[in-house]
Amino acid sequence: MAIVDRVSDELKQAMRAQNKDRITGLRQIRAAFIEAMKVDGAETLADDKAEEVLRRLAKQRRESIEAYEAGGRQDLADQEKAELAVVEGFLPQLADEETTRAWVDAAIAETGATTPRDMGKVMSALMAGHKSELDGKLASRLVKERLQG
Repeated sequence: MAIVDRVSDELKQAMRAQNKDRITGLRQIRAAFIEAMKVDGAETLADDKAEEVLRRLAKQRRESIEAYEAGGRQDLADQEKAELAVVEGFLPQLADEETTRAWVDAAIAETGATTPRDMGKVMSALMAGHKSELDGKLASRLVKERLQG
């Protein structure tokens, strides 16, 4: 079943169960999907596009959590955490550090990168081969470590 359809089905179930936190998170996901469909003029959203939307929503939630915690608003941070959990429930698992490290080594060897200035080439190679499986922050940190020495 497509991600868009799963979100709609789970929204119906959450409404029947009257799970307010889950309803809020699913409605926001669905709204983001509808917005993405309007941009493309499409009737539905392919899973890869849906994953991009979900990753963007997850990133926004993480940034909001940090801002709320820094501002002392734990109540709002907790709400964002609940919404993040809903979003992450639809995302595929990202590769662990060990796997990412192996991909980084392979990308460095493939591109012939030797200095930190070559980081863009390495990141491009990584994203081309593993975009949906890769945690960009982790990959960036590992590439910097490898190229600096």
